[in-house]
Amino acid sequence: MRLTIAGGGGFRVPLVYRALSAGPFAGLVRELVLYDVDPARLAAIEAVLASLPRQGLPGSGPQIRAVSSLPEALDGADMVFAAIRPGGTAGRTADERIALDLGLLGQETTGAGGISYALRSIPPMLRLAEQMRSRCPGAWLLNFTNPAGMVTEALLPVLGPRVIGICDSASGLVHRAARAAGVALPEGTLDGVGYYGLNHLGWLYRLGAGGRDALPALLANPAALSEFEEGRLFPPGLLAGLGCLPNEYLFYYYDTVRAVAGMRAAGQTRGESIARQQAELYPRLAAAGPEAYALWEAARRSREEGYLAEARASGERRDETDLAGGGYERVALAAMRALSGGGAADLILNTRNTVTTAGSAGPEAVGAGSTAGSGAQAVPAVPGLPADAVVEVPCRVTPDGAEPVPQDRPGPAQLELLRRVKDVERLVVEAATTGRREAALAAFARHPLVDSDVLAGKLLAGYEAAFPELGRLWHGGP
Repeated sequence: MRLTIAGGGGFRVPLVYRALSAGPFAGLVRELVLYDVDPARLAAIEAVLASLPRQGLPGSGPQIRAVSSLPEALDGADMVFAAIRPGGTAGRTADERIALDLGLLGQETTGAGGISYALRSIPPMLRLAEQMRSRCPGAWLLNFTNPAGMVTEALLPVLGPRVIGICDSASGLVHRAARAAGVALPEGTLDGVGYYGLNHLGWLYRLGAGGRDALPALLANPAALSEFEEGRLFPPGLLAGLGCLPNEYLFYYYDTVRAVAGMRAAGQTRGESIARQQAELYPRLAAAGPEAYALWEAARRSREEGYLAEARASGERRDETDLAGGGYERVALAAMRALSGGGAADLILNTRNTVTTAGSAGPEAVGAGSTAGSGAQAVPAVPGLPADAVVEVPCRVTPDGAEPVPQDRPGPAQLELLRRVKDVERLVVEAATTGRREAALAAFARHPLVDSDVLAGKLLAGYEAAFPELGRLWHGGP
């Protein structure tokens, strides 16, 4: 199999290569094609990968080919991973800082920063999807580009079900909660797990174990909750009232004041910290020779230690299992293996909110999805959200694609938040695909972490000043 990574100079690419060189995914890919518009970053990551087999891995890993031509990268690809960041770390810094300077949450994918990021990410991702349709029409696109849910939804009209959004935060929550509850969760299965939401906005509401739900006992056990990050992140009273475990990014919604205060107290945004690290690191990686992997690994652990630091108490460290890595790349590679015929897998993914069922589907049925002559109907996997929207839910992955598993209807407060954020996401997709500035302005104003026409205008003006491509988008479309 030939795997192409768009964004091949990205910091996390060695995690993918490492997983392809040892363990259950070794031998899955014969050629890894790295595509990037920044030759210096690409050279640095090539140096890391060249040194990685000398770190004790049993094999040499797939053959590596680095290219700067997108058509060349896509020709003959069986699978494409996309992890691009238009504007680089400087863009992330502006996404976060402009919001924070207005007293709002300054975060990469959540709130105002996520809207700005999506407006810049969607147009080049659409161009990638169009190139895939002509260069490698049979390939699957596994999308890491953030905000993953919005970007994936924007690509559906081009690639249909052959685009799937990847994020490891939901699956990480499930496995952390299962360990704390003493629940055995075999690799590749999610039997008895209930999770619904959007990317970076979801809840674990059921944790099956031997025919029973272990979640209520976990939520009632302060000692067990203290063993993992989400259990420590949210107050016991909140968890008891919810009756479920929120994704870690819901901290930004449930405790916004504390989150903003933590970011301000840090003196620099997460993006500013990473920008400084990478500006110094990448030239060193390219010149490090056999030591490049060790240098990269030290930087990776340092970066992981700072993740969501604004939510942790002074001196509190992340769990060692999270610092070790192995999250998002394993979700992607498990999906890739299942899509290519290596056996079905259960994974939490971002995909269209549509389940095909036989016979009558009840009041949630979507008539347009009916299959003539078979009695089959399309119903939402997450009741209460549009069937054509992208959601983040457990899916059964086979060579036919990612089929979402039906979930319970979210509670009223959860559904209200999901619907509002989905409205925002759809406005952002509209703005990025049609060039309608009014849709972008409405998206900022509608978001619950902004909730102001005045602030929306200031945000959009600030992002337009920082990113000239937005002005070009309003005048010419994507």
